[in-house]
Amino acid sequence: MGYDVHITRRTPWWADGGDPITTQEWARVVAADPDLDMVQVARASPRDRQGVLEYRHEWLAQMATHPERDTHGAWLDWQEGQIVVKNPDEILLEKMRAIARVLGARVQGDDDEYYDE
Repeated sequence: MGYDVHITRRTPWWADGGDPITTQEWARVVAADPDLDMVQVARASPRDRQGVLEYRHEWLAQMATHPERDTHGAWLDWQEGQIVVKNPDEILLEKMRAIARVLGARVQGDDDEYYDE
C-alpha cells in the first residue's frame, strides 16, 4: 500500500474545505522549479510480479534531480487540491517542504503529523 504525505492547506489534510491548491498553481510551481518535470505518466516494475505497472495523470510530476528517481520514482501527484507523494524519502521531503513554502501550505502525513521544518 504505502504511506502518503500531502502538501496541503487543509487542516487536517483530509478535511473538506480549506484553500485548495489549484492545478494552475501546481503547473506554475513545476514550470518554475528546475528539479521538477511534469511527466503525466509513472511506470514501475514491481519485484514481486512480471510486467510494468503504469499510472497516468495530467498533473503528475517527478523530481527529475532525485538521485534514485529511476528506482524510487520520486513522483508528486496533484489530487483534489493537494500534492500527494507515496513513501517519500528525506530528499523528497525536503523538496516537498520547499514546494509547500512557495504555495503557503504545509507537509502532513496520513496520520496527521507534520513534516515542516
